Amino acid sequence: MQEYFRIGLIGKPHGIKGEVKVFSLTDDTNKFKRIKKVVIDGKAYTVSSAKIAADTVILALHEVTDRNFAETLRGKYVEISRSDEEPLGEFSFYVSDILGSRVLTDDGAKLGEVLSVTPAKTDVFTVLCDNGKKLSFPFLKDLLSSFDAESKTLVLHKKRLSEVALYED
Repeated sequence: MQEYFRIGLIGKPHGIKGEVKVFSLTDDTNKFKRIKKVVIDGKAYTVSSAKIAADTVILALHEVTDRNFAETLRGKYVEISRSDEEPLGEFSFYVSDILGSRVLTDDGAKLGEVLSVTPAKTDVFTVLCDNGKKLSFPFLKDLLSSFDAESKTLVLHKKRLSEVALYED
């Protein structure tokens, strides 16, 4: 499993005191207000403050004290440790855990491997099937039989899958 999650991409510095504009890569921008430490380019930083501003987050890091240092962070990702991430709710999974997972039906038939997850109101999964074709389906609660992040195995209800699946050549 992935140890760190990318939650933002650093843009240009904001002001002269070392703050940076961060483009959020998470569905919960307010997460930046709750986190205490981040990792950028493999180095740990302490979050001094985070302000939500329109489509960005203005992030102040204790170790970054001037605009010149902030400029060196431009284009780098802001990451947090999996252990610092808040627990997920029921029927919620990290996309990084799902990508590459084996997909089976509840009768044991092997379908393929999760190729991509397209974010939407109901996320759409694309599976590269063992026969070379692609299978897409919305990620519905009544479609999921089980998911094991450790073994990267996604099991779907075969009957429900037949109702919602779209096969591509």
